[in-house]
Amino acid sequence: MDTNEQKLLSEIEFPSDLRKLPLETLPQVCAELRECLIDELSRNPGHFASSLGVVELTVALHYVFNTPEDRIVWDVGHQAYGHKMLTGRRKQFHTNRRLGGIKPFPSPQESEYDTTTCGHASVSISAALGMAVAANQQGADRNVIAVIGDGAMSGGLAFEGLNNAGTTPNNMLIILNDNNMSIDRAVGGMNSYLHHLHTSGTYNRFRNRAAHKLADWGLLTDKGKKRIIRLNNSIKSFIHNQHNMFEGIDIRYFGPQDGHDVISLVHTLRSLKELSGPRLLHIHTEKGHGYQPAVEDPTTFHAPGKFDPETGERICNNTDGMPPRYQDVFGETLLEMARRNKRIVGVTPAMPTGCSMNIMMREMPERCFDVGIAEGHAVTFSAGMAKDGLIPVCNIYSSFAQRAYDNIIHDVAISRLHVVMCLDRAGIVGEDGPTHHGVFDLPSLRTIPNLTIASPMNEAELRRLMYTAIECQDGPFVIRYPRGNGIMPDWRCPLEATEIGKGRLVSEAKDSGAQKADTAILSLGPIGNTVQKAFTLLAQENPTTAIPAHYDMRFLKPLDSSIMEEVAKKYDHIITIEDGALNGGFGSTVLEWLADNGYSKRVTRLGIPDRFIEHGTPAELYHIVGLDTEGIIKAIKA
Repeated sequence: MDTNEQKLLSEIEFPSDLRKLPLETLPQVCAELRECLIDELSRNPGHFASSLGVVELTVALHYVFNTPEDRIVWDVGHQAYGHKMLTGRRKQFHTNRRLGGIKPFPSPQESEYDTTTCGHASVSISAALGMAVAANQQGADRNVIAVIGDGAMSGGLAFEGLNNAGTTPNNMLIILNDNNMSIDRAVGGMNSYLHHLHTSGTYNRFRNRAAHKLADWGLLTDKGKKRIIRLNNSIKSFIHNQHNMFEGIDIRYFGPQDGHDVISLVHTLRSLKELSGPRLLHIHTEKGHGYQPAVEDPTTFHAPGKFDPETGERICNNTDGMPPRYQDVFGETLLEMARRNKRIVGVTPAMPTGCSMNIMMREMPERCFDVGIAEGHAVTFSAGMAKDGLIPVCNIYSSFAQRAYDNIIHDVAISRLHVVMCLDRAGIVGEDGPTHHGVFDLPSLRTIPNLTIASPMNEAELRRLMYTAIECQDGPFVIRYPRGNGIMPDWRCPLEATEIGKGRLVSEAKDSGAQKADTAILSLGPIGNTVQKAFTLLAQENPTTAIPAHYDMRFLKPLDSSIMEEVAKKYDHIITIEDGALNGGFGSTVLEWLADNGYSKRVTRLGIPDRFIEHGTPAELYHIVGLDTEGIIKAIKA
């Protein structure tokens, strides 16, 4: 959009500038902000449709509330691009998600207007409640607003926060952005409930006037407030033949309201600002609102990549002849196996398209379960099905599986239930940054008894590991694999078993004329392909250089003792390479094995260092942490 056309938006650097504008100009501000988002994100990809859907809400919030003193807690953070543009970052927004640029999600490290790091869903109510209680405890006159939407209300933490909010003194406002979506269409009882929930605006106005009168007369004590709310709830339930769950836990409910009428939203927020106690405003929005291609296909336009802003046509790289994505190999293989075995079912927490379980869903919808943004439930739900004879394949992104850690221990591992957990997006994922990098699964899961943990080096290995996990054992099995394309255009190998706990020799050590190859590299997962590329470059650089042996260990747990014995006896120097956190991960496992078996070897560990890795392209980030070919060659030479 031409800067000259952004007449109002160009005058807004911070919300204080927005609040100087007349109310009647806000629709134009919204139009300019939406056009700016479309223009920027068509060229510099990011989360798109979610932020378009909350433009009016974003403008209204910053217009009514005194941010940053008043707190806005976004949930999920991919709704917050408009918020970033209104809070001092519009001129830098072209650096969004780029190395060294604006962060992909709100972050207190970046701006005082960002109250929390919110890359994961369902956290806003709990965090905002904590802030509201802190304000009460310190006597601060501060408003706290939780904006929860895009499917985040399906998460268990949201209900825990609601339950506590109804019994803890606070003045929190919860805004429920109901757009019937997470990434794919929202599912579950909560979605159905919100779709049908209604309440009388006339009734709410009458109740508000009555409450103010009782307060003026000095009759509205804290105990009296709760009794009146319960009486109101009973009357409303009788009138509408419907119980309001929010008011049932002493949270006053308002709405539903059109979330795209900015002037009406301002009036409502001003009214709610004057009320005390926990309250919830339910608004209806449309994901991708204002841009028809995103409205028609909100799943694709959740994060569409580059596109033509005039036509909505996505600008995709030519993938002809390219290897498939790991998630597509998972999806195709799952369907292939499900056709053979009727006990196989699929489970995903709101990511059927992202993890490619939609491939099986299209043919066997009755055997696939999208449980919403509820990772812990996904695991325990899978455990229940496994207990009574099904074979659930539960696919969760690696970074989101952290949220199900207790469920994996308590509900799956202790009982040795046959649940196959496929962890997509393992390792460095790129522009989504530290909340989404899947680097903690190996060290966290390897301490849990009864788990088998494996990672395939390529697509054929993924198929064989899936077959092994589903058909060849009856206990819990974890398979981790990365985001993006593999290395094998011809990947449809036969489905065969892999011996559990057995790795493989990928390439023998090669002595040079003057130098003995005294080093072995042990890798886990697809990072092994980078090792092979490094060997090729090393040989091209100096044909007389000694090349280490390379073993693909396949399994973190159980570790292949026969390979470890061979390497410990044959080589003086061992290099371990993993696409995960070094502390407690694969390299640590190797060190422990050597120590426990009486070997003293020089070991170099390559992996993710003990810090959070920021956003950037995967190539940039692998270079920073020394996991590209250059870093591996440097380690070999050292």
